Amino acid sequence: MSRLGTHKESHFVSRIGWMRAAVLGANDGIVSTASLIVGVAAAGSSKSAILVTGLAGLVAGAMSMAAGEYVSVSSQSDTEIADLAKEKRELETDPELERQELTSIYVDRGLTSELARQVAEQLMSKDALGAHARDELGISDFTTARPVQAALTSAATFAVGAVLPLLTVLVAPAGAIVPVVSAAALIFLAALGAAGAQAGGASVLKPVVRVVFWGAIALAVTAGVGAMFGAAG
Repeated sequence: MSRLGTHKESHFVSRIGWMRAAVLGANDGIVSTASLIVGVAAAGSSKSAILVTGLAGLVAGAMSMAAGEYVSVSSQSDTEIADLAKEKRELETDPELERQELTSIYVDRGLTSELARQVAEQLMSKDALGAHARDELGISDFTTARPVQAALTSAATFAVGAVLPLLTVLVAPAGAIVPVVSAAALIFLAALGAAGAQAGGASVLKPVVRVVFWGAIALAVTAGVGAMFGAAG
């Protein structure tokens, strides 16, 4: 048996669905919770108040991420289902027109008219709806919307990301929570950016700079707001 008959190739694109939700959740958990902690600490709150605020932010954020991802990805899923239903009706009412449509897609991709017609006929004889879903609508196993998976992944990774700044508060000196949590959050973000890049097969530097840059801005703004309200109080 040839190597092609036994070898199943793995591609980074197959990770898009869960990886996007995971990176988004963890990044948001680190940034939002660390920023909340830094803002409250800059306002002069006690360590216990900071921990309670951070814990509340963790729970609220995880639930918000789950609900937001579920609603968002469900909307995508609804659109995919509607498109597939429409395509199924068109295949039932005018299969020849759909065959011509698929043929023209393959011609545009570089096949000759005759070969494109043959490919369209063979693919449609096996799975007409699957062929049109993949090549006309761009719907595949890699990109299919999975609302529950996205919601659970986002909530779990948000919670994991949010726990890190909270643990940092526990070990940070009471008078140095703002700088310690800020520095730790940026380190966590850099590690997340590197891990996400490696999981997706991309270069590490650009994702790391990107997440650290925006995380630093979020931390600086909330620290400034907290200090301003603390001084006013």
